Amino acid sequence: MITWRRLAEHDFPLLISWLEQPHVARWWNHETSIEAVSRDFGPAVRGEEPSDELLAHLDGSPFGLVQRCRLSDYPDYMAELATLVEVPPGAMTLDYLVGEPRMTGQGLGTRMIRSAVQAIWNDRPGAPCVLVPVSTANRASWRALEKAGLRRVAGGDLEPDNPVDDRAHHLYRIDRPARPAQG
Repeated sequence: MITWRRLAEHDFPLLISWLEQPHVARWWNHETSIEAVSRDFGPAVRGEEPSDELLAHLDGSPFGLVQRCRLSDYPDYMAELATLVEVPPGAMTLDYLVGEPRMTGQGLGTRMIRSAVQAIWNDRPGAPCVLVPVSTANRASWRALEKAGLRRVAGGDLEPDNPVDDRAHHLYRIDRPARPAQG
C-alpha cells in the first residue's frame, strides 16, 4: 500500500538525489543545489505557498514525490490550461515523479497517481476534477495517467517544463466519482 507524508526540509537531500537521476532530470529540469531546492520547495514545505508536496512511500520507504494544488491558487497556470479546456472552480492538478531508479518500470507511477487522486477526493471535498498536462514526448507519464484512469481531454501548446521540449502537450482529466444515490 502506498502511504503519504508531507515533504520536510530534512528530505531535501533525498529529493536532490532524485532530481539528479537521469530519468527524472529529463522531465523535471530542476537545479539540484540545496539552495535551489530550498528556494523552490521550501515555501510549500513551510506552508507559505498553497501547494502540497507529498512523499510517496511503499512499505515504509520513500520512492516518489507528488505535488498537488488547486489551479485557482496559480492563476497564470490556470489561464494557460484554460486555453485548452474549461477549468472548473476547485479543479486540482498534480505533478509527480518516481525518484528511485530501481522502482521504475514496475507500475508504481500508475499506483502513485491513482493513490494521489484518491487522496484528493478524501482531502479536498470541493474538488470536482483533477487536470494534468503532460508533454506529448513523455509517453511513460501519459501512459501512467491513462492506466490510473485519467482520460485525455485536450491537446495543444503549453509552456514546457524543460526548454528542450516543444510546446505540444496532452491534457488529462479525471472527475470526482458520483456519490451513490441514497435510498
